[in-house]
Amino acid sequence: MSQIKVLFVCMGNICRSPTAEGVFNKLLDDLGTSNRFFVDSAGTHAYHVGESPDNRAQQTAQQRGVKLSAIRARKVAASDFEQFDYILAMDDDNYQLLIDASPSEYHHKIKLFLEFALNREENNVPDPYFGGQNGFEHVFDLVEDASQGFYQTVIS
Repeated sequence: MSQIKVLFVCMGNICRSPTAEGVFNKLLDDLGTSNRFFVDSAGTHAYHVGESPDNRAQQTAQQRGVKLSAIRARKVAASDFEQFDYILAMDDDNYQLLIDASPSEYHHKIKLFLEFALNREENNVPDPYFGGQNGFEHVFDLVEDASQGFYQTVIS
């Protein structure tokens, strides 16, 4: 069985998408299904290429048993559109940037991550970068919910 390849995407790949990568990987580990998936994250902009996730994102994740320290920011590559089965954007702006950057034959792979949330009240995972710690907690809650829903959708 081939692996399901999932790419989480935000703007700089230091807050939301690495959080999603870490949370989804932990969910897979907890369920014993990590071998069925290849999970990565990237940004639509190259602001932070090579950097670790934001310290506030790492701290929030660590408090919830998720490690992000090994993740390094990278920019979405043209090859990602072909290689990944699911490209999950954190918000409308990054969704549109992905659509604009990709050949139309890959548009079906690009989705808003919160489309999969089980308890969704919003469509966008807000960028917590310029806010306080509460923003990172909120992002984590949204990402956990959408990760559960995405997993259930893909596995069923």
